[in-house]
Amino acid sequence: MNQKRLLAAKALKTASSKIRFLPSALPEIQKAITKSDIRGLAAVGKILYDETNAQSRGRARQIQQQKRKGRQKGRGSKKGPQYSLVTRKERWINTIRAQRKFLFKLREKSLLSPLNYRLLYVKSKGGYFRNVRHIKLYLTEQNLIQTKKATMPTESGKTMRT
Repeated sequence: MNQKRLLAAKALKTASSKIRFLPSALPEIQKAITKSDIRGLAAVGKILYDETNAQSRGRARQIQQQKRKGRQKGRGSKKGPQYSLVTRKERWINTIRAQRKFLFKLREKSLLSPLNYRLLYVKSKGGYFRNVRHIKLYLTEQNLIQTKKATMPTESGKTMRT
């Protein structure tokens, strides 16, 4: 009967462990020789086979639940190309935040005029600068940094800007 089970598994395209024979139909099953004979017996219902996938999703559900909590999302569990670790958007967010923070500090210290601040802000938003160092280079090349004017005391005792 094991040979018939294997033949039935091939004919019905399933695993041999999923095939069951009806005890009342055993003489007919023994007479079956070809795959078409076995398919006929399966159509009549004398050979039964299980089509369900027995692969458990229990572990998958458990991992999914952990990921919802934020676990198992570190660099070691990421696979794939360069941007699967740090996406392009995240990289952009990090660079633009650093550039804007730098420009804001310069404006706060009044090293940049409001007009120049706005021009640099718009350029950085457009992706003109690669990083903060690139902004520094641009500032020195274009002479955009304002030096704080030194104060000198006058004859009357009041300080005067030069």
